[in-house]
Order: sequence, then C-alpha cells, then structure tokens
Amino acid sequence: MAAAYRTPADPLSAHPQLSRRDHTAAPDVLSRDENLDRQPECLLPNAQSIIGSSVRASHRIASCSICCARLTRAEPGENNSPKDPPQYCPPLVDCQVARLAGTTCYPPQGKFEPVMCKGGYYCPLGGAEQIQCPAGHYCTLGSYKPTACSPGASCPPGTNRNMSFLPPGLILAIDTLLLLLLLGWGLFFRFRGTKGARSRNNRSSRFYLKKATSFVDKTQKGTQYQSLDDDDFNLEARITNVRRMDTGFGGAFDAASYVGERAAANEPPKSDLDLFIQSMSKSMDTSRFGLSFEFTDLTFKPKKAAKPVLSDVTGQINRGSLWGVMGASGAGKSTFVNVLMGKLAHTGGTTRINGVVGDIKKYKKIIGYVPQDDIVIPELTVRENILHSARIRLPASWSDSDIQNHVDILLSCLQLAHVKDSLVGSAMTPVISGGQRKRVSIGIELAAAPMALFLDEPTSGLDATSAASIMTTLKELSHLNITIITIIHQPRQEIFESLDSLMLFGAGRVVYQGPEKDVQAYFKGLGFNFPRSGNPADTIIDIIAGQGHLYKLSGDTGIWPLIEHWKHRQQNQRASLGSTAVSTQEAEALRRSIRSRGAPWYRQIYWCFLRSLTQQIRLKSGFFFEIGVSALGGFLIGLAEFKQEGINFRGIFYPPYSILSSSSDYSSVAQMALLVGIAIGLIASSPGVKIFGEEKLVYWREAASGHNRFAYYVGKVASTLPRMFVANLHFTAMFMLLATPRISWGASFLANLLYFYSIYGLASCVSMVTRREDGPLLAVMASLIVGVLNGMSPSLSTVSDWHMTWLWRILPGTWLAEGYFDKNVSPWAYLYQVDIAAGVSGYDLGRYGVDMLVLLAIGTVYRVLAFGLLRMSSHKRGK
Repeated sequence: MAAAYRTPADPLSAHPQLSRRDHTAAPDVLSRDENLDRQPECLLPNAQSIIGSSVRASHRIASCSICCARLTRAEPGENNSPKDPPQYCPPLVDCQVARLAGTTCYPPQGKFEPVMCKGGYYCPLGGAEQIQCPAGHYCTLGSYKPTACSPGASCPPGTNRNMSFLPPGLILAIDTLLLLLLLGWGLFFRFRGTKGARSRNNRSSRFYLKKATSFVDKTQKGTQYQSLDDDDFNLEARITNVRRMDTGFGGAFDAASYVGERAAANEPPKSDLDLFIQSMSKSMDTSRFGLSFEFTDLTFKPKKAAKPVLSDVTGQINRGSLWGVMGASGAGKSTFVNVLMGKLAHTGGTTRINGVVGDIKKYKKIIGYVPQDDIVIPELTVRENILHSARIRLPASWSDSDIQNHVDILLSCLQLAHVKDSLVGSAMTPVISGGQRKRVSIGIELAAAPMALFLDEPTSGLDATSAASIMTTLKELSHLNITIITIIHQPRQEIFESLDSLMLFGAGRVVYQGPEKDVQAYFKGLGFNFPRSGNPADTIIDIIAGQGHLYKLSGDTGIWPLIEHWKHRQQNQRASLGSTAVSTQEAEALRRSIRSRGAPWYRQIYWCFLRSLTQQIRLKSGFFFEIGVSALGGFLIGLAEFKQEGINFRGIFYPPYSILSSSSDYSSVAQMALLVGIAIGLIASSPGVKIFGEEKLVYWREAASGHNRFAYYVGKVASTLPRMFVANLHFTAMFMLLATPRISWGASFLANLLYFYSIYGLASCVSMVTRREDGPLLAVMASLIVGVLNGMSPSLSTVSDWHMTWLWRILPGTWLAEGYFDKNVSPWAYLYQVDIAAGVSGYDLGRYGVDMLVLLAIGTVYRVLAFGLLRMSSHKRGK
C-alpha cells in the first residue's frame, strides 16, 4: 500500500509516505515483527534485499537511500526506524516491464518494499494501511487522503477520478431553453409576417389601382382603348411632364425660404416632407442647406504614374442642384468625384467649399457618399441600418427619441415605411428589391442630414422603373437645397433629362460643364448631329469617347479638339462666373454645425456593440454551429485523454524512494495542452476571420463618413466576448468531463478562454491582410502554427540551446501549455521531484497567474495589430 510524501524542504514536518507491505499478510495490515538479523525473502528466487535506512539516520547503503517512514516533529515514526528500515528487492521481469512502461509494480517485490497506494484507495500518514476511498470522494494514484468530489459528480466508493456532470447538464438545459425560445420567437414572427403581408398586399393593391387611374385624364375615360394611327402622334426631342408615383419628397422647394415662412407663420408641419425639412434644419446652425464647390486647375497624379489621370479641371457646382458626371471608362470621372470629396488628395490646383479654401476632409461629417455597390449590413432591418447611421452621425445634443423620429420621417419620405422591419438581405439572398436596397443605401446617408450627397452610379443594376424612381428622388432632394453629384453611366433619356447640369470628361479633362438643357446645342454648334429618335445621352457618350466620326461627316472628331475648345471657351467665361462665397456669419455657423456632428466615442462604442450583437443573434445558425463544434472538440480531446484517468504526469520519487520510480512521463501534460490548443484554434479561427473579414467595406464606408474608427473596432471586438465565453463553456465542460486532469475546472476554463481570446485576435490580423475567400484557411494554418509551437516538441529546454526561446515565448501556445503544466504537475509535488520535470521540459512552475496575464496581453496585442492593419488598409483606399 502506499502513499507519497511532501517535498523534503522541511524534514521535520509530517508528510505522507510510501508504505512497506508484506505481500503475504492481510491486505490492510503491515507486518512489523520481523527481526533485522533475519533477512526477509524477495519474490525473485535467491535474490537478496537491500536494507535502507531511516530518513533521520541518512545512512547510505549500496548506491541508494530508501525509506518507508513517517516523520514527526518529535521522533521517527514506527515504520522508519532502525528496527524496521525499508527494503528494496531486485524486481521480477513482469515488475521491471511494468515500471519501464510507466505503471506501478504490484505486488511489492519484498515483504518490506514500499509500493504506491492504488487508485481508488488512500493511505493515511504512516503508510500502515490502504483504505478504500469513501463515497462522495475520489482518490487518485498515490493519495494519502480522500478528496471531495465536485457537485454533480458520481462518486461511489472506490472512485479514482472526479467526473462532474453538472456543467454539461447545465449547458444542455440552457441550450434546450435557447432552442425553444428561438423556435417560439421564429413562429411568432412568421405568423405576424404572414398576417402583415396579407394586409400590405391588400392595401398596396388598392393604392396602385388608385394611382393608376389617376394617370388617365377624366375626360378620356371610356376612350382610352380607341385605335391610333401612326400619324396621331410624333416622337418628341425631349420627354417632359411624365407623372410618376410620389416619392415622398414631391413638391419640395427652397428649404431655406420654406422653413422661414413656416416659422414666421407659426404653422405646424402638415406632411412628412414638412417634418423632414424641419428635422434637417435642427441639425444645422445655418439657415441655408447645401454646399457649393469651386475648383481651379484641379490635378491628380498617382505616385507611380507617368502622367496625371486628372488635369486642368476648373469649374463650380452650386448648391441645390443635381449634377451628373459622365464620361467613357477611364475618362477620370470617378477620380474627380473622389478628389472633390476629399477621399483623394489632389496634387495640384485649389478647391473651395462655400468660397473657403481648405482641407475638404474636415467637411466629411456633412458630406454623404453612396457607393455603387450597396454596402449595407444584410442581417439588420431597413430601419436598423438607417437608425445606426443617424445615431452615430447626427449632433450629439439630439436625444434618442428625436433621432428615431427623424429616421421614421425619412423612411416615409423614401417610401420604405412598409418594409422598415424587413431584413435587407445580401446580394445573393435578397429580401427586399434592388430599388429598395438602393433607397436604403441613400437613406443611410440622408439620415445624417448631409449638405452634399455624392453617388457612384446609383442606377447601375436596376431596372428602368427603379432607376427612374431613384433619380426622381434625387431630383426632389436637390430642391431641398442639398447639392447632389452623381456619376452616371449610360442613362436612359428620361433620367438624363432629369439632371440639372452635366460635367463631361474625356482623357482626364473637362469636355463640357453646364446645364443639361444646353448640351445638345453646344455639340451641334461643333458640327455634330444628333439622331432624331435616339437617346441624346448615348450620342454624347460616343462623341466624348472618341467616336464622334459617327455623328460628324468632316472636321475634327477626336477627343483632344473637344478638350481644347472647351478650355478656350471656359477661359472666356471665367469672369462671368458667380462667387460661391458666403458671409462670415454663415461660415462660422457651418463650422459650428460640423463640430456638433457625431456622437461621443463612448456612445459610438455602445451603439456599435449593440449592432454587432444583433448581427450575431440574427446569424444564429452560425452561432449554434460554433457551439456544436466547440462541444464536439472538447468531447474528442477529452476522449483522447480518458484512458489516462487523470494521471498525465509521472516523475521521480524523492530520495530514498527514487530507485522505486517508474519511467517518468514529463510530456503528457504538454501533449494535452497541444491538443487543447489545436482544437481551440480550429474552432475559433474561422469565426474570428468573419468578424472583420466580411465587414471591411462597411468599415471603410463608415470611417469615410466620420465614424470613430476606434469606437467601431472596440464595439466589434467587445461583441465577440459573449460568443467566446459560450463556446469555451461548451468546450471546457466536455473536455473536463472526460479528461479529468488535475487542473481545476475554473483554472482550465480561464486558460481556454484566454486562448480563445488570442486565437480570435490572431484571426482578426489574418483577415486584415488576406482576401475574404482566403482568410479562413490561412487563419486555421496560423492557429495550427501557434498551437504546435507550444514547447512540447521541441521542448523549451531544447529551444533554449538554440537561443530561440523568444520565438516560442511570443506565441500563445507556449503560455497555455505552461499554465496547464503548472496546474497539472504542481499537485504532485508531495510525491515527485517536480523541479526535475520543470528543468527537463523548460516550463516554469508556480506562474499560472503570469501565464494568464501574458495570454491576455498577447490577445490584446493581436487586436492592436489588427486595428493598425485596418487603419493602413483604410489609408490606402483614401479614406
């Protein structure tokens, strides 16, 4: 029977022991009546035992010191005395094989040879008896006292491991409850959605029927089906007075005079348009909406380009107008808009806003930009997408109720109120129509009450009706004195003629700038002919693309004569251009309005956190998949360790028992940590990439519009913490249930959680430097590397000889393994010389707290690095 003993740092302290057992005596009683003059027999025939000495005597016999003793502070114990010294017998073959295999040799090879206390039993101090572990307790190999089982564990008498079913049971109950709640929630919304859809269909049928009949003149009712001859009508050069369904901004006019007249008359708002204008005016300290742009000799040349892509661009854009920027591919129209917005810094020329020269970037809080691709968050509803933009970008003095009221008014004006609670959906799985999706993208910018709005091909990808509706909305917004500048490509005639003014580009230079209604006359004056029944926009695009010979029989038809002609004409007209300057009072009011825009950074963190949390809740399938994979990973790693029965370390006994030691095992703990690290890496790397890898476009758009970059990033990171916690809870519960290592449940949970934290941070770094398609695979590879280089093989002691310990120490896997090594090896310090194990492996003992702090620091450093990479990518895009 046996127990072990504490480290002999204090040789007078009481400690457990290895026991001497007479293998012929009763199992729980030691024989003590042998005489020293009589040499006891060994199991090996003709073998002679080696008689040891007591620890207090410290006599050395042969080459070993062996004892079986209990020391007290007074006298040596009865089992370690000159009368009863310990003995060692040469082992039988089976015993030697067992020791070499790392197991304990039973029975002892001599009557008085010490032996380890079996698992499921404990040997009290003195080593005189081996007692079965009582119910409610467990006793591992070498125990000298029983240990109470954890709550929820099944521990009948003779239990040798602590298997607690409480954490898995609680997790199962929580998961079941969550599934039931989600099922009920989904059924509720499905029922409500079906009922609401029927109601909306009935209302919309009546609405469109009413609208359709309003297009027919009352005097022509009953005659609209009469036959028509070809001569009854002629094709007109311009399409005018086409009636379209009201967009919500219909009837808009000069906002400044409108607000003043309403305020003077003390008249309450009468419509959504009235309310929207009133709400817009609250966000501005100036009575005049809109921004005017004036630019002179504007030039842009990329650093590595041989020649500029934009050159000698001069002109002005007045507030309250709808401008169309057109040109062939590569003509410089997108570059011009980016320079005018401040997304690209011009390399020559000057730009003025409201007559003031300065950095355009400082106006980004009051300038909106709608990209060609609808960059919206598909997991949010129409209203949630627009509301978040309003909460972040409207003045900090606005209350949340005012912001929500502003958004509701805007939804009504954009004709989105009936789909405000519908998810936006992605381009692959749309929920709302393309036109509605484009309106959401526009609404995100209008929610911030901008004074100027830039749009990149807002009609691309839309059907003719949706495209015309979008342009009608933009036209009516310009009547609110908001400056609208849009890049437009191959517009249909109706859309082309809705523009107030045009800027035509060719070869990076201006070909025409002026009213849309005068453009045909200008090109006709240059000798170009327009087809009578054709779309004038198509003809103009052909001309400025270098295909003018199709419309001009003789003379210069290339692009450079057009550029030179316009440059000469513009020089003659420059003196007649009006000034865009504003009064000193209005300039100061504009600066105050800019300073007031935007919520404080801490509030932005809160709103970004809530938005990201909502996204994860909506993506419940991915969340539950991660939980399932976590539980499965913990189960498999625990199953791999199950056979160890919680004994994953063997060392060398303290003298004088060293000669009885089985083969040491210093690597099993590190191997267990390796499996844990690899499993967590596989679980967390892919979700960690998706946190930012799929939203970089959203970040770039929001950063360009004045969002606090740090607040966005911190809110996003904070929203992953509950996800990591739940995933780690499932992993640790299954792992600890089956593996039952010596590390406590709480210590294992903390170490695993901080490693989850580190892997999520590492995956974020990967997502910043890779494409969306490659990110998950590269993140998995990175997690495997940091998991394998944990000091198990090659060991840290070997790495130290290479002078490369620093490389292993900057990776999280090493600190996870050291934490596991400390908590799984230190409990054996009463039995084994654990310092030898620490020296061989290279891990430090007694530093679990330091290991956890370093893991936390590494995960944080990864996130700081990821944020820096995100900022660098943002800078490269001109944000």
